[in-house]
Amino acid sequence: MLTPGQAADCPRFTTVLDKIRVAGPVGRPRTRPTAVAADKAYSSKANRAYLRRRRIGAVIPEKSDQQANRKKKGSAGGRPAAFNPERYRQRNTIERCFQKIKAWRGLATRYDKAPESYEAGLYLRGSILWLRLLTSTT
Repeated sequence: MLTPGQAADCPRFTTVLDKIRVAGPVGRPRTRPTAVAADKAYSSKANRAYLRRRRIGAVIPEKSDQQANRKKKGSAGGRPAAFNPERYRQRNTIERCFQKIKAWRGLATRYDKAPESYEAGLYLRGSILWLRLLTSTT
């Protein structure tokens, strides 16, 4: 889902997850992942409630201000959000992929104003990365 360059990604979290389709060997595609790994920006109550409703595991660290507010409330603040640091470490694979995409200056700085041309640049960069992976000598 393509948003304006100055817009935050967090409000589109549920929209993106609703569009996920993972094809398997047989049957209809899965629409519910096992878990979602995200950074602290996605640690809102609404996002966590959405994931709980769909029975999707949240691998999202809690913001320090959210922790402080919860602790300030004492026992009424509830339990800390579940967090698996081992699973969270695997998120770096995705972050490295984003950095490879942003190596193209036009994509990193959002020079293309038309959504179609920006999306075409993303497809082109993805194709180049994929071709490099196929022809890798290591």
